[in-house]
Amino acid sequence: MSELSPALHGYFTLLSFLGGACIGSFLNVCIYRIPRDESIVRPRSHCPACGTQIAWYDNIPILSYIVLRAKCRHCKAPISSRYTVVEALTAFLFLAIWLKYGWSPLSPIYMLVTGGLILATFVDLEHMIIPDRISIGGMLAGLILSAAFPALHGEIRAVDGVIASGIGLLTGAGSLWLVAIFGKMAFKKDAMGLGDVKLLGAIGAFMGWQGVLFTVMVSSLAGTVVGLFFIVTGRHEWQSRIPYGPYLALAAVIWIIWGMEWWDAYVRWMSGA
Repeated sequence: MSELSPALHGYFTLLSFLGGACIGSFLNVCIYRIPRDESIVRPRSHCPACGTQIAWYDNIPILSYIVLRAKCRHCKAPISSRYTVVEALTAFLFLAIWLKYGWSPLSPIYMLVTGGLILATFVDLEHMIIPDRISIGGMLAGLILSAAFPALHGEIRAVDGVIASGIGLLTGAGSLWLVAIFGKMAFKKDAMGLGDVKLLGAIGAFMGWQGVLFTVMVSSLAGTVVGLFFIVTGRHEWQSRIPYGPYLALAAVIWIIWGMEWWDAYVRWMSGA
């Protein structure tokens, strides 16, 4: 944890939350524009309904949504709750990462990963795709950052960090690629999207093969639980509306915050220690 003074630790705790909310606001721009092949820089944020540019005081994360009562100030068109959900989710997850890793290079790296996973999740939920700039970009970023910060994989030397990242990448992408191949052979249709394959490869590049195994197990469990819930509640059609990417992202975030401790406990239990 952090070795900062209590005052500075409190400052960075607040900064993590507020900064997360601001990053969440930017992620909303990316979620809307990337699938539409629009620039994420220009033009400035505007209302999708009337096209009016949003003033800075109407673009304050979380707060503006409440003050405006979820409506555009100009045309009164409803503002999707997704905007506030993404901002709040990013804020709380950034806060959790700071409280877990404190004043460590791992904090900003895992915040970057979490931001990418949130972006992938909401794009996938809305468009049923995971853009390559998220997944392939994540693979490249994972390899580069693993060389710069081999502690991501519990290593000291840059070369060992890259090797661990590469093994995680290949384990992640390779495992789901095999599922996709055999699933197509068995069911005569695509059983797994290549976007999911590449996303798990990116997750493995940051988290190693242990993180990949954890992500596969927990995402499968989460998907099963949600599927059973829809069956019990008579909402069978909802099962096909939720792609696999969000389950992978959920499991990867759980790994970032709690997974290593769970993995160590599992290894000790398996070894009888």
